[in-house]
Amino acid sequence: MTEAQFLQLALRLARRGAGTTSPNPMVGAVLVRNGKIIGRGWHRRAGGPHAEVEALRDAEQGGHPTRGATLYVTLEPCCTHGRTPPCTKAILAAGLRRVVVGATDPNPKHAGRAFSILKRAGIEVTQAGLSNAFPDRIANACTDLNEAFNHWILHRTPFVTVKAALTLDGKIATADGQSQWITGEKSRAQGMKLRRNSDAILVGIQTILKDDPSLTVRSPKAVAGSGKPSLRLRRIILDSGARTPLDSKIVSDAAAGATTIVVSRSAPRKRVAALAKKVRVLVAPAAPSAGRNRRPPLDLRWLLKKLGSENVTRLLVEGGGEVNASFLLGGFAERVAFFYAPKILGGQASRRGVAGDGAKNLSECVPLRNIRWRRLGEDLLLTARVGNPKP
Repeated sequence: MTEAQFLQLALRLARRGAGTTSPNPMVGAVLVRNGKIIGRGWHRRAGGPHAEVEALRDAEQGGHPTRGATLYVTLEPCCTHGRTPPCTKAILAAGLRRVVVGATDPNPKHAGRAFSILKRAGIEVTQAGLSNAFPDRIANACTDLNEAFNHWILHRTPFVTVKAALTLDGKIATADGQSQWITGEKSRAQGMKLRRNSDAILVGIQTILKDDPSLTVRSPKAVAGSGKPSLRLRRIILDSGARTPLDSKIVSDAAAGATTIVVSRSAPRKRVAALAKKVRVLVAPAAPSAGRNRRPPLDLRWLLKKLGSENVTRLLVEGGGEVNASFLLGGFAERVAFFYAPKILGGQASRRGVAGDGAKNLSECVPLRNIRWRRLGEDLLLTARVGNPKP
């Protein structure tokens, strides 16, 4: 195997931690000695051993000496003591000769510190992005792997993905709200995967009133009607008027402890008190530009900062047209995942995937970049980053 292949293997290992490591990043590691893999590891869950330690333990359990070995790791090793000791300390104790790193720590306070520590100890350090031995696509993949974590570290707000299932003319439901099922089974399975990889899911009150959804993460068996839902995913409901029914699933099911209902300061106190007995209720300020509306929109910037402070790194928005528009046109979304079915609904009264007031002219359109299309049965999935590249 080549050096690039060793790092690519570490990437594949890192992806096994999807949905379980937050608020930590996904990291994979491969330990090589004399051209032979002697240890493999990945960060499995927050609070557990890091990938580097897992790889070192794997080598030890296999009876392989680590002195003089090379470690291929997708992210710069940690150099500070958190819930686990610093990985740099374990690397030094193992007597490694060389460390190959796919991506630098995104935290400006820590970026490059591990490199300095290792180099001072006489360990050779290679950064994939600065070496001709590694294609740009591999170094970029190491960085992109943790785009949500990187965003959270820098901004302390969740990385927001807006997800919608649409007809080709951009509709998500009929005039009377019928939406099941616009897309096929493969699209729905991929949508559930997006939930599994998220910390929280957000919808608006209209979704609750019309569909009474569970908003849980279900395994493929559970989607088919068997298996138990996961209770890990947080459920966020935008409900300025505290209209969520007390017998709705998100209030009364086994995962009610994972539900947060966000209300406005003008919401009826009795309704707020009744909901607060069953789930968590957040009282949010009105959006700065709300003016004197009777029930102004909630301040999403405030909400995102609040969620970020609670270690929500990935937020999946599955709202209706108004909620989707508030995130996309308001500049709060980082990515879209639009599932398109080969259907045309038509009709002025049909529900649009992105509603709101819309752009006044073409120059105000929300640009998309890093466009990727994927075929899912008869459907097409569009994933893209939102907005122009940040300087």
